[in-house]
Amino acid sequence: MKKILLFAAPLLMLAFTFQTKTKVIFFGDSITQAGVNPGGYVKRIDSMALQQGKAGYEFIGAGIGGNKIYDLYLRMEDDVLAKNPNVVVIYIGVNDVWHKTSSGTGTDADKFAKFYQAIIDKLKAKNIKIILCTPAVIGEKADGSNPQDGDLTEYSKIIRGLAQKNTLPLVDLRKAFLDYSSKNNSANKDRGILTTDRVHLNAIGNQLVADEIWKVLQTL
Repeated sequence: MKKILLFAAPLLMLAFTFQTKTKVIFFGDSITQAGVNPGGYVKRIDSMALQQGKAGYEFIGAGIGGNKIYDLYLRMEDDVLAKNPNVVVIYIGVNDVWHKTSSGTGTDADKFAKFYQAIIDKLKAKNIKIILCTPAVIGEKADGSNPQDGDLTEYSKIIRGLAQKNTLPLVDLRKAFLDYSSKNNSANKDRGILTTDRVHLNAIGNQLVADEIWKVLQTL
């Protein structure tokens, strides 16, 4: 009997360890889809957590290229709620702005706010913790002359307002990227500082996003 108990104890401890992992889903577009690849921001957060001895997390990417806020709303049941996460990090908005001019399929500001709030409501109903992120950049010119700067500023204000209204933590990537660009983009380049193509992240951009999200995630 003692041998059975001695054998069972480690198994129970192992099972308990798995059960107590904090499951974090990163919900977004192609930036998050790429984030799970080697060097991507999700992978970097995973590595930082392990390096800091914080192995009690499971990080899951739920990003799909081209997605806008209503795409997230339509697929959240299968891609988020069905997986029973503890935390959801929402990083969306670039395509809602960008596709207005590139393909005429963007999202008006009022609809963006309504769909975003509907996502928040569904997550709150399941007692899931939520982190909101503002969209970073569509073009990296430091003088404010990128064509979509005005809309990105407006949509970022919407997200900041939703974070305040719902008492949710915010990762202000828009501010972080603008601050970095003002210090490190004296040549006023439209890409190559934090992005490869004005939108998608290079190594430095991925690390910046990882650092900003990880700081907030640890406070939950």
